[in-house]
Amino acid sequence: MAQEYDVVILGGGTGGYVAAIRAAQLGLKTALVEKDLLGGTCLHRGCIPSKALLKSAEVYQMTKNEATHFGVDTTGTTLNFSRVQARKDEIVSQLHKGVTALMKKGKIDVYEGHGRMLGPSIFSPMPGTISVEMNNGEENEMLILKNLIIATGSRPRTLPGLELDEQQILSSDGALRMTELPTSMLIVGGGVIGIEWASMLNDFGVEVTVVEYADRILPTEDEDISKEMKKLLSKKGITFVTGAKVLPDSLEKSKDSISIAADVSGETTQFTAEKMLVSVGRQANTEGIGIENTEIQIENGYIQTKTTFQTKESHIYAIGDCIGGLQLAHVASHEGITAVEHIAGNNVEPINYTTIARCIYSSPEASSVGLTEKQAKEQGYDVKVAKFPFAAIGKALVNGNADGFVKVIADKQSDDLLGVHMIGAHVTDLISEAGLAMVLDATPWEVASTIHPHPSLSEVIGEASLAVDGKAIHM
Repeated sequence: MAQEYDVVILGGGTGGYVAAIRAAQLGLKTALVEKDLLGGTCLHRGCIPSKALLKSAEVYQMTKNEATHFGVDTTGTTLNFSRVQARKDEIVSQLHKGVTALMKKGKIDVYEGHGRMLGPSIFSPMPGTISVEMNNGEENEMLILKNLIIATGSRPRTLPGLELDEQQILSSDGALRMTELPTSMLIVGGGVIGIEWASMLNDFGVEVTVVEYADRILPTEDEDISKEMKKLLSKKGITFVTGAKVLPDSLEKSKDSISIAADVSGETTQFTAEKMLVSVGRQANTEGIGIENTEIQIENGYIQTKTTFQTKESHIYAIGDCIGGLQLAHVASHEGITAVEHIAGNNVEPINYTTIARCIYSSPEASSVGLTEKQAKEQGYDVKVAKFPFAAIGKALVNGNADGFVKVIADKQSDDLLGVHMIGAHVTDLISEAGLAMVLDATPWEVASTIHPHPSLSEVIGEASLAVDGKAIHM
């Protein structure tokens, strides 16, 4: 017998399960359909497992190469990669159990299977129906709904001719499942994911080469951050080749290596490594969910929505990676909450994506919020800019890592804060102060007026904010 719901959510990743929790809190009868595991890509194949590996890589590198600077003798340090992977899996399992418990707490019905939109039901006045092909092989479940939220996420993209076998040619999904570290890795793509993997593998002792099509790594970040990241990672031994167009037709695989050529500034250059990681972005999961049975519009592979996240069919919403934009877990979560609030009839404000922080969890870390210097100038702002180095911050020296800086961009006319960009240790934990400042339309003077504790890394934000007006104390 068909079940009726106020809200059905297709996809149980971060955006989907958060939306389900909020819907339940608002008293809406809610169901969630997930064909794999609750938590989705972020929990099982992205944010959490990759950061667990990055932490292990950081500890190994610190113990092996830097502990002596702290007066700690770690002679004989070795890496147990199977234990590294086991720790990652333990963290993922614990969080997965937590999400499952939250579904039970919210009395949210979870259907484990593949959901497909069928359109309106002839047996109900409700506007939508989903058929769920159950994983357990039982008869399909029919869900009749007032509102639907599509939260099907995304998957790794590859290049034509570079088919992923997850053995020698890996996506980030396959790389997470490696049981042994290769001696060398060629990473195609110098964006956020590529840089995180380059940093991690390098810290684990793998020889890493990154080839990037654009003229710089991290091409969406502020140019000063991109330049500093390349400098610091190159110093650690990572090789970067930018302006490189990979030539898939030149691909050659043997038992122990993989080789490919790239056009670099008009000249053909050959690259060889034990394995290759293809990191060229992600594509939306919109196939096989019944889009053709709706009026939903797809553009460049992404579902088109309004600021309320409604599609062309007003009872169907879409959030997260499947609509493009900032493909980040915390963005998907807030898009899901906004969609549910709108379904419940509450007033919602459009999300201001400019105030959302972006993080890169490499070593060094990078984080940013707001406009880059180039974007601010392109939008017509007369900007004032300052950078303040961690080398002038006592806590950074105490911690043994004083690389990097904080960059503040403001409007000369209004003094409004336009963007904050950071690179260095722990900056993914520091960026939220800048995000709050952006949300509150703060000026650098107001940020600097906040008395930052000493000694702390947060002092760098106050000093950088003072530096915008030439008032930095410690430089």
